[in-house]
Amino acid sequence: MLVFVGLVLGEVAFDDPAFHKKELTLLSSRHAVAKDFVRIIQHMEAGRIDAAPWITHRAAAEQWPEVFESWLHPEAGLLKGMVSF
Repeated sequence: MLVFVGLVLGEVAFDDPAFHKKELTLLSSRHAVAKDFVRIIQHMEAGRIDAAPWITHRAAAEQWPEVFESWLHPEAGLLKGMVSF
């Protein structure tokens, strides 16, 4: 599976035979602008969106250097990591 996140001001190309050979799936996500974040934060503050289930990992700032690398591994199951300062 390929996941393309971001915005490129140009063409994105890939080798079609290699894409089909590996039977890949392509997913994409558009970019977000500042007003999108403002709207979502307002929904969270109003209690219409509960982000707590998305937070899978937490660490205190002093733990960050020790836990960061382990969070990078797929088996860690990281969805959203929070670091408290």
